Amino acid sequence: MYRYDEFDAAFVSDRVAQFSDQVRRRLSGELTEDEFKPLRLMNGLYLQLHAYMLRVAVPYGTLNGRQMKKLAHIARVYDRGFGHFTTRQNIQYNWPKLSDVPAILNELAEVEMHAIQTSGNCIRNVTADHFAGAAADEVDDPRPYAEILRQWSSLHPEFTYLPRKFKIAVTGAARDRAAIRVHDIGLEVRRNEEGKIGFRVLVGGGQGRTPMIAREVREFLPEEDLLAYTDAILRVYNLYGRRDNKYKARIKILVHETGLEELKKDIEAEFERIKDGVLRLPQEEVERIEAYFAMPDLPAREARSSILEGAKADDMGLKRFADQNLHPHKVPGYVSVTVSLKPIGGIPGDASADQMDVVADLAAQYGFDEIRVSHEQNLVLPHVALDDVPALYAVLKENGLGTPNAGLVTDMIACPGLDYCALANARSIPVAERISERFGDPDRQALIGPLSIKISGCINACGHHHVGHIGILGVDRKGEEFYQITLGGSPDETASIGEIVGKGFSTDEIVDAVERVVDTYVAQRSSADETFLSFYRRVGEAPFKEALYGDA
Repeated sequence: MYRYDEFDAAFVSDRVAQFSDQVRRRLSGELTEDEFKPLRLMNGLYLQLHAYMLRVAVPYGTLNGRQMKKLAHIARVYDRGFGHFTTRQNIQYNWPKLSDVPAILNELAEVEMHAIQTSGNCIRNVTADHFAGAAADEVDDPRPYAEILRQWSSLHPEFTYLPRKFKIAVTGAARDRAAIRVHDIGLEVRRNEEGKIGFRVLVGGGQGRTPMIAREVREFLPEEDLLAYTDAILRVYNLYGRRDNKYKARIKILVHETGLEELKKDIEAEFERIKDGVLRLPQEEVERIEAYFAMPDLPAREARSSILEGAKADDMGLKRFADQNLHPHKVPGYVSVTVSLKPIGGIPGDASADQMDVVADLAAQYGFDEIRVSHEQNLVLPHVALDDVPALYAVLKENGLGTPNAGLVTDMIACPGLDYCALANARSIPVAERISERFGDPDRQALIGPLSIKISGCINACGHHHVGHIGILGVDRKGEEFYQITLGGSPDETASIGEIVGKGFSTDEIVDAVERVVDTYVAQRSSADETFLSFYRRVGEAPFKEALYGDA
């Protein structure tokens, strides 16, 4: 993984010193909260309902055991003993004291981490496929390109004050595990007919009040043009993006209002103007960055593990875990392991300090010291030998991390909602906990099969409800919490925005409503192999509306 150079270390250190002085002036009263707000947002510090919240960047979701140990230490010393992993592949601390934030940032800098550009109207933390560098189906590892984009965009003077926040995601496979179609810029690494590496470029995706699927502006962009073309997109957006209305300020609105073809003309014109300049990406620089992400030296293994197969025969829990939480690796005899942060009845994405320490230790023992954070709010050990899975699972299970539900109905995404967030209209966490308990039986989950539920506490869609197979949006109705159901959403290569099926449900009704949706699917699907999404796209909303509302 990438290691800071002298520039990285210096600019992070300088920012910590700068913000430490800003915090001192806020605490002394020299700065008002209004004056302090833009300064703290530049350093990932929010003011939530009950306390400050610090969002720490995990670039493209990659970290090592030492960094995870530090995150655990911060949770234990400066928070309430846990952290919340987010859909941006970051981690949030919900209870830090303002006076402690400089110390936290200093400790993060010790392990090459920071909170810069995790908030504000700038280019946010670049995200990527959580199986990057290991997935059997990838064309190439997307993380070197995400790192190149990180270096280019960090504190970029031209793009520090954009019309609105800006998000970039990169996937290295045709199977989109990075949700690139709901980002401002989505990049798919691909090869052309000559075998040359480049990118399919998508622009204008996003969720929130006006959810949209990104549109293609380049079918194939040569590797060396990555920065120049990205720069051209940002310059056009910075010039024409609306600043008079924050709800219409994202690039997706610019695409919609200007028209794709007209916008492409502007982007291409800007690209032609700058493409042969300093932003042209030298091959030696690509190779230098790629060297940081070289595959670990994995000892040769048999493609099939008799150790794992024998252990599965004696342990149904391990069998379920192996069936659900292992992902194919490009090297025979290895897999990527999803560590579920979705225990039955638990809070999606939360991990205790002790659990973070356990994952760090397991990464050192079995995973070549690599850990990933997924946008699905789980952790991943990307390089694990099949022979080691039984021992790994035993430790995970002992520490509440062995839930075999990756991709199943209890593997929900949920934002913090009204329990923490000042923007939320309704609670997300209690709904997720109750749904998890309702569907917690492993046999029932296996019968249902792959199914994603995503829950947001407000229209900002931090829980990605728009692209859930079943989406749940919390709304406020005359001071009461209600929940609107959407169906048919998907964040992958077949991306779609879920459709609202009817009136909302009260807090007491929503779990029963979700169960009726799921039961309708199970009862009417053509076979056990027909997924929820395929079923919905085949039959539409009619059977679900009947189940939810009857003749009403």
